[in-house]
Amino acid sequence: MINLTGETALITGGGSGIGLGIVKEMIGLGAKVVLTGRTEEKLRDAQKMLGENCFYCVNDVTDKKHLPVLIQDIEKNIGAISILVNNAGRQIKKPSLDTTDAEFDEVINTNLSSVFALTREVLKYMIPRKKGSVLFISSMTAFYGLPQVLSYSASKSALFGLLRTLTVEYAHTGVRFNARAPGFIESKMMLAALDKDPSRKEKILSRTPVGRFGDAADIGKAAAFLASDAAAFITGVCLPVDGGNSIGF
Repeated sequence: MINLTGETALITGGGSGIGLGIVKEMIGLGAKVVLTGRTEEKLRDAQKMLGENCFYCVNDVTDKKHLPVLIQDIEKNIGAISILVNNAGRQIKKPSLDTTDAEFDEVINTNLSSVFALTREVLKYMIPRKKGSVLFISSMTAFYGLPQVLSYSASKSALFGLLRTLTVEYAHTGVRFNARAPGFIESKMMLAALDKDPSRKEKILSRTPVGRFGDAADIGKAAAFLASDAAAFITGVCLPVDGGNSIGF
């Protein structure tokens, strides 16, 4: 049912972690994928691993003035973008009262303002073609309160408003807008941190009904489904990919 042959996907922050998991899944289903990120070495390593259907462009999503040029170059030299995955993000962990205005603005700029700016530029090409799928990455912090991630939580919650407004304005053009909200996704960094805080690890797993952490492939499969024609009548939704964490007791 899920086939991305002939599609060209742009995935920001696709060189590692969840982004790389999405890239692997989409390439495996036949898509041509363009990765963007700030570190060329990381992007180049991903390209070598993933083969001829993987391309990359070094780019900082917060450099908004360059985004129109980026999209124009991809459209001209690689292919018509039919899937956009706004994956790049930033987080600052500290108590709310210790968070400075500059730190708050930095996270909002990366996770929200730049997401809108890039999406706007891609829509200028998708809408005339009457086809496209735009995906956002939300978070469990948009479903319940987590301490010390105020700016991150605010940015991920705000994506709901962006998602809903774009849906009611442009879904009739043939472009769909959806989001995924990852639960606790396993990584070396996360596991190392939780090994030092066993009570937090126990708390996370105790409220996750499936009883395990997720992995990047779980997010990749959900993204591929929402981007594909299998989800042709799904738009304006945020899908938790969390093993039930958002509804766990």
